[in-house]
Amino acid sequence: MIILAIILLYTIVPYIISRCLGLGVLRKDKAKTGVAFTFDDGPDPKYTGQLLDLLKKHRIRATFFVVGSKAEKNPELILRMHNEGHLIGIHNYVHRSNWLMLPWTIRRDLEKSASIIEGITGERPIYYRPPWGLMNFFDYFLIGKFQFILWSKMFGDWRSKGGSEKIVRGILDNVKAGDIVLLHDSGETWGANEDAPTYTIEGLKHVFRTLQKQGVHCTRIDEIAGKKLHIRQSHI
Repeated sequence: MIILAIILLYTIVPYIISRCLGLGVLRKDKAKTGVAFTFDDGPDPKYTGQLLDLLKKHRIRATFFVVGSKAEKNPELILRMHNEGHLIGIHNYVHRSNWLMLPWTIRRDLEKSASIIEGITGERPIYYRPPWGLMNFFDYFLIGKFQFILWSKMFGDWRSKGGSEKIVRGILDNVKAGDIVLLHDSGETWGANEDAPTYTIEGLKHVFRTLQKQGVHCTRIDEIAGKKLHIRQSHI
């Protein structure tokens, strides 16, 4: 019973607090200033460049939650994200659930990832999205140094099934001002299809054209989160 209680406290309780109650995390823009497109699991040498080309074409600034080990291997993509006005956040050093890692391992990997990104861009990231959005009990002690970002809409774009039409209809029929949209620019993680980003990018071509005609503003996470975190960043 004691072991079960510890497991529940470490995993399920934080899940309820963060995913169900939304405490300690940012899931949506309550001011409804625009739509925030966020991309996880990159940078990917095959797909991230294509996505950046598309974002540049439509003058859209997005947020990338990057895997530290991939950032280390693809610094040119990280630098391009930064130079083209996108926000870079952390998605762990490796794509592994926080439920399966010890607290000090997570802290070490976050600091390592932040240092890698800072070494490339000159700016230390403070926005963090745990893989699969799963937080453990000790993650809450990191709040104040890192801002935890979840999402309000996702469309299963890590799977190829449904193709680009799934992305188009999912976003255009369901996304509204204030939503944080979860998408992916890599298909290398567990449970994903390697070619899935092809359909995400193809679908976004139509989505971005339509949103621009509708006058929808696309925003970065830091524009939603507010000024307090910009002040904190200088103390990290």
